[in-house]
Amino acid sequence: MANRVQQPVPGFASAPSRSGLWARYVNAALGVWLFISAFAWPHTQASGTNTWIVGALIAICALWAIRSPSVRWANTVLAIWLLLSTFFIEHVTAATVWNNAIVAIVVFLLSLVPNTVGGQRTMGGPRREARSIP
Repeated sequence: MANRVQQPVPGFASAPSRSGLWARYVNAALGVWLFISAFAWPHTQASGTNTWIVGALIAICALWAIRSPSVRWANTVLAIWLLLSTFFIEHVTAATVWNNAIVAIVVFLLSLVPNTVGGQRTMGGPRREARSIP
């Protein structure tokens, strides 16, 4: 029997492997953690509000960036905002300052990790095969 090439199932097995998505999932988890941390210990009104809003936005953008890789840049901006606001908004505890600063730095670094499809970087939506016009 000759070597047979198994035909992929459309939309399932034919999808190329994607790496870099781990960074989106970690950022989503960090966003959830940031949201929870806003309620886990005492914050000032401004600090608590900023922390839960930015946490929710980071999680949403990270999950959205799985389908639209260019959305990861929104997390870059949110991380910069979080870091700057950490030093300009009054906080009740040093734990909040450290928590927000560390999360901001990690989210920033992970937002720079590109999504790749089959070893190639992606900047927009899912890759599609080019069709030749007869």
